[in-house]
Amino acid sequence: MKDSVRLRQDVIDTCLWLKSQGLVFSTWGNISVRLDDGNILITPSKLDYDIMVPDDLVVLAPDGTQVSGTRLSTSEREIHRNVMKKRGDVGAIIHMHSPYAMMAAARNEGVPVISEEMCQLLGGAIPLSREFVPSDMHERLGQVVTESVTDANAILIRNHGPVCLGKNLAEARVCCQVVEKSCKMYIHLLAAGGIQTLSEEYVKRGRDYFLNGYGKT
Repeated sequence: MKDSVRLRQDVIDTCLWLKSQGLVFSTWGNISVRLDDGNILITPSKLDYDIMVPDDLVVLAPDGTQVSGTRLSTSEREIHRNVMKKRGDVGAIIHMHSPYAMMAAARNEGVPVISEEMCQLLGGAIPLSREFVPSDMHERLGQVVTESVTDANAILIRNHGPVCLGKNLAEARVCCQVVEKSCKMYIHLLAAGGIQTLSEEYVKRGRDYFLNGYGKT
């Protein structure tokens, strides 16, 4: 994506959408978008979404150097920067603090594939980062989360919250919805006492169909 006022407003509108859907509250959440030049457009730290304007967003170089912007970028910048470095197919990242995904992140496991939606839109199970990292250890947090990222388009930060990935901002928003819905289903299924998961073969077939066949057959 090319840096523009429109793109920046899309990021802000997504922040407001997350808030309206109950997926974040206050300033607990952040968004980044990969720019055409390889830099990263990212939301600032500790600024209410209701008063955020396009000039408040920050541009970071891949090495974390601040290229433009007068505000400090989100304290969780290392997650965005390192995940984009690991996953070249990712063009947008949304970190939210949604209730059911946070609940799932407090268990000692990720969320297995329990629906066709997870096959197609996430491309697999939602992994859980391997250890809890205090929020003031920014670099360590980015490292641990990135090490736990798989080919799937989401990850749960242990005892923290979810990170949702997409090739663009629109896809990352859909990922947010699928992650929260999947975590809600999983928590209720655990309470009900039984879960039917899907095999890796079906995950691959579902993802391949979504990427290459959906809307064409």
